[in-house]
Amino acid sequence: MLIAALEESVAVSSALDLGDLDRFTVGTEGPVGERVFLLQCQRGSSLLTLKAEKQQVSVLAEYLARVLANLAAPGELPEATELEQPTEPHWVVGTLGVTYDETLDRIVLVAEELVGDDEDGDMARFMITREQAAAFAIRATTLVKAGRPPCPLCGGPLDPSGHRCPRTNGHRPPIT
Repeated sequence: MLIAALEESVAVSSALDLGDLDRFTVGTEGPVGERVFLLQCQRGSSLLTLKAEKQQVSVLAEYLARVLANLAAPGELPEATELEQPTEPHWVVGTLGVTYDETLDRIVLVAEELVGDDEDGDMARFMITREQAAAFAIRATTLVKAGRPPCPLCGGPLDPSGHRCPRTNGHRPPIT
């Protein structure tokens, strides 16, 4: 649930600092090939849902896995990884920044809204534990791999109806 305080905070300032999250997860809505990827950040009763691209989710999962490989092993992973309702995104993610705060032992993420060149967008900053990062990376990787397989030549999704691969100028199907 997106509470009024969260909405007021976003309306007053384009920066939203959620601090330590109670929950951080990823999920999808829609059929394969038309899925929408959603990031959810929850702190107390405040729930922020952000729409992201599949590639952004994939890269974030890979990066978090690399960060975690250089840290102490996480403890018990959170089990509640499903999206909470409502899942209507507050805004679309344009860029994601990630850093590790050694003093706090937290991974800090900054998500910026996708906007046009002349517009100011919203920004959300939040911190997650190593356990939350590991659970996110596992879930995100599973969700990304559950989609359409990539073309071995161009990396684009292979559709059951056919694929016009730009690497072959669309003249022949790629060999799988």
